[in-house]
Amino acid sequence: MSGLPREVIKWLQSLDLTHPIKNVRRDFSNGYLVAEIFAWYYPHDLQMHSFTNGTSVQAKQGNWQQLERFFTREKLDISKDYIEGTIHCKPGAAKLLLERMYTLLTLKELRYVPSKTTPEDFTDSTYQTQLPPYARSTTSQAIKTNIANSELEMEPDRITCMIKLSSAWLWACLFYPI
Repeated sequence: MSGLPREVIKWLQSLDLTHPIKNVRRDFSNGYLVAEIFAWYYPHDLQMHSFTNGTSVQAKQGNWQQLERFFTREKLDISKDYIEGTIHCKPGAAKLLLERMYTLLTLKELRYVPSKTTPEDFTDSTYQTQLPPYARSTTSQAIKTNIANSELEMEPDRITCMIKLSSAWLWACLFYPI
C-alpha cells in the first residue's frame, strides 16, 4: 500500500475488507474491492453476490460495468480515466481512484498535496523526457510499458486497437528517437 496517504491506508484498514490489499494496482483492477468498499456505505444499493473476484478480462468488465451503473445512479463523480487506468493497472491510477473514493465516502479532504499524475497521463512520458536520449526506453519497450494487453483485449474493434497501437508507436517515436 505504499504511495497511499496515511489517512487512506487507515480508512481501508478500518473497513475490514474480505481480501487483504498487497498490491494496490493489481488488487483493485478487477473492481471487486471497490464494490466491497461501496457496499459498506451503500449496503442496500450494492449486492456483493453479483461481483466476481477474478482476474479475467470478462470478470473485470462485468464488475466495472455494474460499478459504473451504480456511480451513475448514485450521482458519484468518479472519473472514467481513473476507472480505465485502474482496470489496466496503470501506475498511479488506483491511488487516484482510492483518494477520490476516500473524499466522496468520508466527506474529508486529504491533508497533503495531491501527486502530479494527471488522469490523462498514466504513461511514463514525463520520466522518459527527463532522461538523456541514450538512456530512454526503446520504441518497443515504450509501447509495452504504456499499453496493457487488457486494453487491447477489451476493445473488440480491431481498427480501434490498431489506432491505439499506432498512436502509441507514433508517440514513442517522437519521444524515443531510433
